[in-house]
Amino acid sequence: MGSEPDRRGRRRGELTMAAIAQLAGVSAPTVSKVINGRAGVAPTTRERVEELLRRHGYRRPASIEPAPLLEVVFYTLESHLAVEIMRGVERTAGEWSLAVGFTEMRGRRDWVEQLLARRPTGVIGVYHGFAPREQGRIEAGAIPLVALDPTGEPHPSIPSVGATNWSGGLAATRHLLGLGHRRIATITGPPGFLCSRARLDGFRAAMDGAGVEVDPTLVRSGTFSFDDGLREACELLRMPSRPTAIVAGNDLQALGVYEAAREARVRIPDELSVVGFDDVEHARWAGPPLTTIRQPLADMGAMAAEMVLTLARGQRPSPSRVELATTLIVRSSTAPPVVL
Repeated sequence: MGSEPDRRGRRRGELTMAAIAQLAGVSAPTVSKVINGRAGVAPTTRERVEELLRRHGYRRPASIEPAPLLEVVFYTLESHLAVEIMRGVERTAGEWSLAVGFTEMRGRRDWVEQLLARRPTGVIGVYHGFAPREQGRIEAGAIPLVALDPTGEPHPSIPSVGATNWSGGLAATRHLLGLGHRRIATITGPPGFLCSRARLDGFRAAMDGAGVEVDPTLVRSGTFSFDDGLREACELLRMPSRPTAIVAGNDLQALGVYEAAREARVRIPDELSVVGFDDVEHARWAGPPLTTIRQPLADMGAMAAEMVLTLARGQRPSPSRVELATTLIVRSSTAPPVVL
């Protein structure tokens, strides 16, 4: 019981702000400025105080009232998935009369300071892993933190919400195998991303289960972008024995495959079947409408909000790792291969 926080936010044996200030050789108001992300502290002093806060596991007293706000942190707001995620967060936040804000990390060094100054009720980090220093500063501010589909393995202390990426990769590939395809290519996302590896593993599992050998020349990787889908698909379609189907890492890549097929005068689905991943709104408007794996993005946002509010009430979400089911959505971009 000694390691659990009491109602004032202090843990038994945890140093006070005054003790941190003494160790750092600064005043308590200076430590308070660092904890709350306020300006007026020299960079070297800030780093020294932050290091002591991390080392001693300091947490801001819970008696400091948080703002009625859930903050959603994106690496970049260019993400085509952001709107659906925000819609889900808003759904849960509205039930508790909380506002929803957002922060973009890319290109900004002061985002943590500004977030701490706003003192939100909780933070949801989307598709990006927090550096230990960033995580430590948020935790020192006693702000609950939940990861939504992080790119890397989240720290054990951070609950997370994701989707069944492995099952999605498996379902996409089994769909093509069931249509009769055997020469199936895949374009994945960055190899370091958890979701990329899971989707590729699902692809391999489906091929192995069908007794079909994976041709290593048909396995490509890139970013989750239209341009990478276009580039990799152009190379695949120039091969002497080109694939009859492509499983893309996401819908943006799949649309890049569409453009590569158009340039190569390869007809979809008559000569090439294509499967995406995510089911963004544009997928159903593509020509032909895209077969894809739907991620329940709004539900993932709602679940992440519920978990962070559970943390804000002083409880631990159970389970702390949640994966929501993906679904195969069959449209017109897949068909049996042409028999020559």
